[in-house]
Amino acid sequence: MLRKIRILLAAFFYIAVTLLFLGVSWRINIWLGWTARIQFLPALMALNFGVLFVLIMITCLFGRLYCSVICPLGVMQDIFAWFGRKAKKNRYSYSPEKQWLRYTVLAVFVVCLIIGFAPVTTLLAPYSAYGRIVNSLFRPLYDLLINGIAAIENHFDSYLFSEAEIWMRSVTTFIVALLTMGIVGVLAWRNGRTYCNTVCPVGTILSFFARFALVRIQIDEDKCRKCSLCAKNCKAAAIDFKSGTVDLSRCVVCGDCIDKCHDGAISYKAVRLTSGHTSPKEPDNSRRAFLTGAAMAVGTAAMAQAKIKVDGGLAEIEDKVAPHRETPITPPGSVSARNMQRHCTACQLCVSACPNNVLRPSADPLRLMQPEMSFERGYCRPECTRCSQVCPTAAIQPVLIEDKPFIHIGHAVWIERNCIPVANGDHCGACAKHCPANAIQMVEHTTADGRNVQVPAIDKERCIGCGKCENLCPARPFSAIYVEGNSTHRVG
Repeated sequence: MLRKIRILLAAFFYIAVTLLFLGVSWRINIWLGWTARIQFLPALMALNFGVLFVLIMITCLFGRLYCSVICPLGVMQDIFAWFGRKAKKNRYSYSPEKQWLRYTVLAVFVVCLIIGFAPVTTLLAPYSAYGRIVNSLFRPLYDLLINGIAAIENHFDSYLFSEAEIWMRSVTTFIVALLTMGIVGVLAWRNGRTYCNTVCPVGTILSFFARFALVRIQIDEDKCRKCSLCAKNCKAAAIDFKSGTVDLSRCVVCGDCIDKCHDGAISYKAVRLTSGHTSPKEPDNSRRAFLTGAAMAVGTAAMAQAKIKVDGGLAEIEDKVAPHRETPITPPGSVSARNMQRHCTACQLCVSACPNNVLRPSADPLRLMQPEMSFERGYCRPECTRCSQVCPTAAIQPVLIEDKPFIHIGHAVWIERNCIPVANGDHCGACAKHCPANAIQMVEHTTADGRNVQVPAIDKERCIGCGKCENLCPARPFSAIYVEGNSTHRVG
């Protein structure tokens, strides 16, 4: 019964998080957005100590249930492992913990998190890795399905579903997502929870606390016949049936061993606190490991929030009409490009939630796959604050609708050679007509060949960088007006 409950809970969290990234409906974000905010690393980055405390307490009480119930990448590994067991039964075996590998990866992750080196932290973050898989690989398939349904509906004059625009937001992110799914999937299909117990930094952090779980998998050696079925079905390779011990630091409490034991020798119950036999035996340095884990979790969260003011870098944007911006444009609420670089785990949830196709993953190596704004397909509407509402790491802080028109994320720049009045003498004025901040006025301008034309003059103090002028500029293939990001956002 406990195993069935775990599977049902895991299915709920997995489906909920997947629906968030598929962008099925904004109501889904309202109802189920909390499933993203209770993920361990996003809560750590957001300094959400309440969520961290609950997750650590759950781990201390019941073991690594987070990894088998809440973490979507962990549940995805279980799905691959299930197919692997269908292909070959009793495929696993016990292997000693590879501490050197786990702690080396964790140490590298913590250092990169502290100094704000995004490429490493974004690649290793499990929740974010799953978000990129769904947004880059699953969402196009979902959109194709919706478009097919919409086409059939239109044939019968029904318009319940609307067609979705399918486009490649980032080739780099697509390749990374494909490789991540391939590597994690093959490891899970062949060896179960290899990724969780050798690479995943969240799994390593929680393993410190799981060693002290009060309710744990235990083996009754009086009933055990040493048949090894438990070890052959343990996807965490955590059961040493010969010694009758379970490595609690790697056990994800899936319950498969209990289900496979025909002698009732394995149970999931509270450990006896009195002297006597317990399984497994705790290492001598367990107290030190616990304190180290607690200090690392809290210390990492605090240091990761340190603010260092530096200039932004060159943003490489691959869309056909996108200009090269000296400073990337980050969403309202992100404060600055540097703040985004230090706090964002590139989960792509804001990209999925953006209804205007303004956000896309960056290809800049220092901000790899983190969201930036570009206006070829839309502009940042003053009444839209969805990206700030869904961000689970506080990289994009909540923004009120009434405050958004006063957040200056960038400023418009006019390119004379691209402007239609200058190029062919036709009257335009689209940028001034549509500017929501009234920051653009049409003024007289004398061209190089002596013609007097009306061209835009930009008030940078009033411009908020929404990109409406760039998006609606009729000049092709490059707009005559584009937005440069502000290194630090200005409010007022």
